[in-house]
Amino acid sequence: MAKKSKRYQEVSKLVDRSKSYELQEAVALLKETAKANFDETVEAAFRLGVDPKKADQQIRGAMVLPHGTGKTQRVLVFAKGDKANEAEAAGADYVGEQDLINKINQGWFDFDVIVATPDMMAEVGKLGRVLGPKGLMPNPKTGTVTFEVEKAVQDIKAGKVEYRVDKSANIHVPIGKISFDNEKLAENFDAMAETLMKVKPQASKGLYMKNASITSTMGPGIKVDASGYRR
Repeated sequence: MAKKSKRYQEVSKLVDRSKSYELQEAVALLKETAKANFDETVEAAFRLGVDPKKADQQIRGAMVLPHGTGKTQRVLVFAKGDKANEAEAAGADYVGEQDLINKINQGWFDFDVIVATPDMMAEVGKLGRVLGPKGLMPNPKTGTVTFEVEKAVQDIKAGKVEYRVDKSANIHVPIGKISFDNEKLAENFDAMAETLMKVKPQASKGLYMKNASITSTMGPGIKVDASGYRR
């Protein structure tokens, strides 16, 4: 087990690990424990009452956070004709067809998100072996395979985040930067939690929102009282 730094051990003393904090209190405490000399990313984690092994309890999607993530996403769009022009007008960083496919096959990954129109997926699908392991493959469930190119690009630039339940029934998603106002972090967390409640699978039985927490890049996890989302 990796040894924790002296700084981490000190800030960890501020957190009562047996307690679930009210959201506003948790965010305020988060600010106290974030002592790194860079603008740390804030991440929310949710433990859900689902069985990820069952197809009808898989949770995957995307949403636009009210206040974004604090990170500017570089968007690559696979499109042609009018849709390519639409992507460029919407602010996509890279737009192309086979030329970009060839670049990726040669090891180029200077982008964060890929959007593709459905008519491009036959070719884009051939990149699955290189894009899949990096989590970059476009997917209709996250709105990245669509003819609504303008909206897709604008949403990503505005702070769209993707979420997906892992094999342990957890979801981890960035909700901003430590430099965000407390209220903005709280609102982003709340929006994410509400979204997860809306996509609760019908097959999920018992307690769905089991627990939640927030943490900064270099800070300790802080439990958030999730009882308000259990309905």
